[in-house]
Amino acid sequence: MIRLQFVLGDAFSSRAIAWFSAGRLSHVDAILPDGRLLGARSDAADGKKGVQIRRANYEKWASRVVIEVPTNRSQEQAFYAFLMNQVGKPYDHMAIWGFVLNRAWREDDAWICSELQAAAMEEAGILPELYSKVSKISPQMLAVVATAIGGKEV
Repeated sequence: MIRLQFVLGDAFSSRAIAWFSAGRLSHVDAILPDGRLLGARSDAADGKKGVQIRRANYEKWASRVVIEVPTNRSQEQAFYAFLMNQVGKPYDHMAIWGFVLNRAWREDDAWICSELQAAAMEEAGILPELYSKVSKISPQMLAVVATAIGGKEV
């Protein structure tokens, strides 16, 4: 099983992301087995920009949803291995423009939060290859996909 933390932050930028993606979520992190969070951020959350491992309570959230996604052991290992190999990569500022300009989201040189998690899930075989070939993977969309494949809110 893997766990994903979907959140809405207190800042105006978080609310704008949620509004533009037609949902109530603005960010997603993977919850590592030790409780720390692995995700991509544009700001220096917990003192670290880009794809990083952060402490569990690195920010105060306006709302938080955790979804557990069923996996077998090899899928779980592949999911976390993919994510660990992305640590240190920058945040993909162009991907935000990609929502308008249709940048391919599978470029692995930089990530936004939801694309990183979707790519890890595809790589691990948890998700089939997603239809979306362009940068349209929002936290809200990923939450819907995660529940569609059997994920449950905990």
